[in-house]
Amino acid sequence: MIEFGALNWSILIAYIIANLALGLVIGKKIETDEDFYVGQKTTPWWAIGISVVATYVSAMTFLGAPAWAYKEGLSVIAIHLNYPLVIMAVIIFFFPFFYNAGVASIYEYQEKRFGKRARALISSIWLVSQTMSSAAVLYATSVVLSFITGIDVIVAIVIVTAIALVYTVLGGITAVIWTDVIQSFILFAGAGIIFYALLNESSFSVMDSLTQLKAEGKLNPLLTDWDFSATTTVWSGIIAMTLYHTTVYGTNQMMVQRTLAAKNIGDAKKSYLLMGFAAFFIYLFFIILGVLFYSYYQGKPFENDNTIILQFAAEYGMPGLMGIIAAAVMAASMSSLDSAFNSLSTVSTIDFYKKYFKKDQSNAHYLKVSRFFTLFWAVLIIFPAIMYHLHSTGSILEVLSKVGSYFVGAQLGMFALGFFSKQATENGLLVGTFTGFVVVAAVALGTDVAWPWYCAIGAGVNAVITLIASRLIDGKQHELSEYTIKGQQLKFAREGLDEKENGWYRVPGKVDPINYWLFAFFIATLIFLGSIQFMV
Repeated sequence: MIEFGALNWSILIAYIIANLALGLVIGKKIETDEDFYVGQKTTPWWAIGISVVATYVSAMTFLGAPAWAYKEGLSVIAIHLNYPLVIMAVIIFFFPFFYNAGVASIYEYQEKRFGKRARALISSIWLVSQTMSSAAVLYATSVVLSFITGIDVIVAIVIVTAIALVYTVLGGITAVIWTDVIQSFILFAGAGIIFYALLNESSFSVMDSLTQLKAEGKLNPLLTDWDFSATTTVWSGIIAMTLYHTTVYGTNQMMVQRTLAAKNIGDAKKSYLLMGFAAFFIYLFFIILGVLFYSYYQGKPFENDNTIILQFAAEYGMPGLMGIIAAAVMAASMSSLDSAFNSLSTVSTIDFYKKYFKKDQSNAHYLKVSRFFTLFWAVLIIFPAIMYHLHSTGSILEVLSKVGSYFVGAQLGMFALGFFSKQATENGLLVGTFTGFVVVAAVALGTDVAWPWYCAIGAGVNAVITLIASRLIDGKQHELSEYTIKGQQLKFAREGLDEKENGWYRVPGKVDPINYWLFAFFIATLIFLGSIQFMV
């Protein structure tokens, strides 16, 4: 605990009040459940894009990326260099299905392609995985508040949950997006101040630090060993984590839902393209912070690596800095939590309550139910967050990624089979998904294979077993579903539908020209990272 002081408390409290006030203002415009889920289709693409960035960057990156890089070095960037490939895949294959259907829950696609059981299964998988991921975000923020104020960690968890809950219940997805915009500026302002202070305080020059790190093997960003037990190789980054992050951005209701609030499919794609071009620089920045901290502290061990950035801020002693950092981390945390609360509520209401319990109620009824589910999930998430607090001391970014890796293979497999396979059936899919879970669990518990590969293993097993089981149970399929990529293309051609809207493709599988620039950017980042060792 450090002396927080009146100035720091003023900054933090002002930030909290601003978020609550914004939620209150936006909440006055929420009249229907549709407004709560996707807004009124008036949100600009750049705000949605910033919200996407803020949501996934979160407190996991602010605290966890420097902590992870402190331990592993610059090679951690390999896990995050795949975003251009990920965004290309999502906007080419996923977005057209979701946006053309006009859905609020992306898991409605599974019912249209396979059936009700498939939709219920993937919705349930996502609810569990998102609850665990959001709990990790809560834990991250509790570390900060406890460190700087002395508040008990569990009390901190409850406080942060309550703040994010209030403005999410009031303002729905629109409040989520606009508060994320504000929160992102606070987050990066805090990180920028820390970076400047670190360079200013270090007794080493930047080049001296880099030379030392190179000598200790912490400056190689591209580890090319085919070691499946190693987490941060270039192969796990380009192959395994491309699949992992495609699942995060393509099959995750929390990430996709805000793009459904865009005016048209072009704006939805542009909002994701912002992440495709910006993610590399964002993660590289935080990872460089970690390796510079390693040089500054000469690699000394910390009881909890996630407090490194906080420890430095406390030692630096700039008036108001701890208040800014506290607000930045709370901003990072709440940009993820508000999104999670809203999307968990959306899936619970649409995929379960509205479908199986109350089918023909008023918009006002479903809005009330959506707000109830927001409260329900906010309370529920508190319990796994406490478990993280009791059992985790490593990088929270790595913890979050590990938790997600158990689930993403099943999600990716279900969507990939729907998009590309004529022969996959619902019965086969259920068998394949269950088998994939069993195999991933066996690999995690019985081998030293690194977690980034769990998604590839789970999705691969799911695909193979699904196709075999589909043939054995339902026989050969002769009709092509219109909800496959090929089926959609044939439908557009048969019905004479416009393939483009405002210059952007509506039909899945078609490549917008900007994607070629995105791929070129990916190649340029590889060349840059490969040259780093020769520059020092």
